[in-house]
Amino acid sequence: MKKLTLASLPVLAVVALLASGCGGTAGSSKASEVRASPTKCPVAWRAGWQKLANQIRASVYCPGWMPSPLDGKIGGPRSNGRYVDPDRSYLVSFVWQETNATGGSEVHVNFRGYPGRTKIPVCRESNYTAGKQHYFTIPCFDDPRGQHKVGGETVTVYTVNQDADQWHVLYAWRYKGSLYTVSEHVAPPFPSATLVMKNLDRVMRSLQRLSPQTTPA
Repeated sequence: MKKLTLASLPVLAVVALLASGCGGTAGSSKASEVRASPTKCPVAWRAGWQKLANQIRASVYCPGWMPSPLDGKIGGPRSNGRYVDPDRSYLVSFVWQETNATGGSEVHVNFRGYPGRTKIPVCRESNYTAGKQHYFTIPCFDDPRGQHKVGGETVTVYTVNQDADQWHVLYAWRYKGSLYTVSEHVAPPFPSATLVMKNLDRVMRSLQRLSPQTTPA
């Protein structure tokens, strides 16, 4: 199977392919690359992230900046879901989407954590061949494009990702035996991996690590 990578496609092709890549809730705000916000986890966002850390009994990373028009408040108007699996791994998703006559725009950022494990998770896929359904597993995050240090963490950049991170650029890093990721969809108003990586760098620089508390905040 030949891999399709974001880097291998022209920008216009990426935009066309990504037009229906992620679902979300509609909005009317105009998105832009830079948005004024606190540089570290603000009080209004902290409570939800601290509650998550307490629930999974592991550290989480609360953002202090998000690409406009998103914010980092779990359960807020741009929050797209908070999921915790029995193994304590989690997905926190934020999304804004707008559709117009010429296409649409979407800003979609995911945060993941895998307490107690550092290996890249695997995703189950299937195809239909010769009259039979075949199932197989592939890495959920693939096509690594190198590492760089940002926000005090050394991140690996992945450009071929699955499930909720499909068509996203994803940063992965490790802290005390756990894997963490943040990813953003490559789509207008950020229609190139270069723009998305600028956003992800800024998100990384704003992250504040929150440890679990025995008494909830």
